[in-house]
Amino acid sequence: MTDPLQPLVDLPGVRAAADRARDALAAVHRHKTNRRGWPTTAAEAAVRAARSSAAIDGGSTGLPSVDGRVDDPILAGALRVGQALDGDALRNLTGVWQRAPLQALARLHLLAAADLTEEAALGRPRADAGVAGRLDLLAQIALTSTAPAPVIAAVVHGELLALRPFGTADGVVARAAARLVTVSSGLDPHALGVPEVFWLRRGQAYPDAAAGFGSGEPEAVGGWVIFCCGGLEDGAREATSIADAAATQ
Repeated sequence: MTDPLQPLVDLPGVRAAADRARDALAAVHRHKTNRRGWPTTAAEAAVRAARSSAAIDGGSTGLPSVDGRVDDPILAGALRVGQALDGDALRNLTGVWQRAPLQALARLHLLAAADLTEEAALGRPRADAGVAGRLDLLAQIALTSTAPAPVIAAVVHGELLALRPFGTADGVVARAAARLVTVSSGLDPHALGVPEVFWLRRGQAYPDAAAGFGSGEPEAVGGWVIFCCGGLEDGAREATSIADAAATQ
């Protein structure tokens, strides 16, 4: 059976962009600081990713108060997701993703939207026609596609943004799911990259590229995949800066 993502891989510039992302992330994992000190740099990456992801959706970029309180509900949810994408919690969630992606998405939504919606809606996709079927298809693709990992991550990311399966915190969930793809595939096994910073800094270009993916037009879909690969590549540079700073401490 033909891989449904193969036409994406064959679009102009996609494979080269995926290769650059892969090489950049491999290099940061070889950084001298990350040979043994990666738990520290990964923890910092998780916090930066969470704050940037919250800001993309209009949340605060502040840090918790001295007593650990976070007043902004978007940031609070993103930080909870960040904790689930770090250390032992990441290994557990990655295992769930590899067995049952929809369960992992439900868990991410529960964390991200706990302060944004009623309890009964947490982890439950919208009942709108087509949502369940598209999520099932996305889960199958995530588990079975042999496309390069950056391409799979971009598709998971873009489809969740386009579908908005939960109706709240979908952006935070989409970006976290993309991180799970990069970890579970071995592309970024320690979750050192911080592509969220890249997407935040691109301003309107990020939602515009996502809308292009949602349009289904081949050129726009390819543009989104290349854009996401650029985020992974730039996220590796952010990870390098984290590792460089840790080396001087």
